[in-house]
Amino acid sequence: MEWRDLACLRLLQWYRRLAHHDCFGLSHCLFSRALPAPVFRSARHLSGLRVELITIGDELLLGFTIDTNAAHIARTLAEAGVEIVRRTTVGDEADRIASAVREALERTGAVITTGGLGPTSDDLTKPSIAKIFGRKMVLDEEIAAALELRWRARFPGGTFPATNRSQAEIPEGAGILTNRHGSAPGIWLEDEKGQWVAMIPGVPREMRGMLADEVLPRIKALLGDSESAVISGTLRTTGIAESAVAEILGPNFLGEPGTPLGSLSLAYLPGVAGLDLRVTAKGMARMEAEALVREAMLKLRSRVSAYVYGEGDVDLASVVLDQCRSARLKLAVAESCTGGLLGERITNIPGSSAVFLGGVIAYHNDVKRDALGVREKDLRRHGAVSEEVSVQMAAGVRARSGADIGIAVTGVAGPGGGTRRFHLPGDRIEIRQRAAQAALEMLRRAFIKG
Repeated sequence: MEWRDLACLRLLQWYRRLAHHDCFGLSHCLFSRALPAPVFRSARHLSGLRVELITIGDELLLGFTIDTNAAHIARTLAEAGVEIVRRTTVGDEADRIASAVREALERTGAVITTGGLGPTSDDLTKPSIAKIFGRKMVLDEEIAAALELRWRARFPGGTFPATNRSQAEIPEGAGILTNRHGSAPGIWLEDEKGQWVAMIPGVPREMRGMLADEVLPRIKALLGDSESAVISGTLRTTGIAESAVAEILGPNFLGEPGTPLGSLSLAYLPGVAGLDLRVTAKGMARMEAEALVREAMLKLRSRVSAYVYGEGDVDLASVVLDQCRSARLKLAVAESCTGGLLGERITNIPGSSAVFLGGVIAYHNDVKRDALGVREKDLRRHGAVSEEVSVQMAAGVRARSGADIGIAVTGVAGPGGGTRRFHLPGDRIEIRQRAAQAALEMLRRAFIKG
């Protein structure tokens, strides 16, 4: 079979606004690939236990800190069989903390809080919640001694601050959640009705450790042998808009209300990487839920198969690497506007070295010329964002690296150049992410077409 280079061009165009400039314009990105011619599900087991999450801190409300804790807690609890039904963020004010926790307890009787356990004056979580339960704050001498020992080990010869002893004050009768990664202990407070609040630190490393080591075992003991389950399956798509998928599927795609498939929920979850379609079955036996979700996933895939690249949390880069590995082909990339992000996406996948040889970040035209062999006359005549330059970049990185497949991404800010192929909204970071995703999707489809 004859081997030859194929060049496939795509221009990505988006609107750009400079924060420090009044002008508006279009930005473009051009892809080329040079390659030889012959080229589920995420399940969540949720029981009847419903929990509310309250994250505490002015820094969260003001946007100075991104709340990654809430997402981690929700995912972790879902895997353990617990459903987070509401998430609330409040500032460092005692009345607001107490009000949020009181209302959450009335709804579910089970609450997890993060933050506000430190030694400073704005750490008000423990006393605020203690009042709800009618408990007074008491000093735990054992915790105080451990805190002082830990402090002196870190600061030999210093004086243990009196304010740090406040971390040893706990609501009377509360359970202690050991903090193996920091100083502030967590609190498990429960009343005679079985209502409970788990108070854990806001520092992510401390929160993750305490959640896994202390909170989850207590929750699993509460769950017992529940047979009710909620199962979710996620279908990952890219290259198609949410509205377009909704139009393809239409209303009640899974089934009419009252039918088994019609009882499932279908969520559209758009993101930078594409659109996730999540099917969820609730309030039924686990085996029944799994079977229905599996059937629904197959039904969805049959309708939008051209845009589906995987299930669960699979990364498109992993899919492309598997395709290359199966075909025994090596890959290299040449990047301009993505600035190395495409190579990063690929090398984030374990085992990528078996397929990926490397890349060139050719941001400047001189690098395109010297490192990739792009002809100077074509750079001058056609510009960096052109079919001629893009093809030479892809072919150049393939030839100079010894790869079988070369992918090139080149772009320039401005209103002209090239043929529009994709419209990529977002800021500079999002545009780079979308461009890298689009490049990977081009290669995935090239393999499918053969």
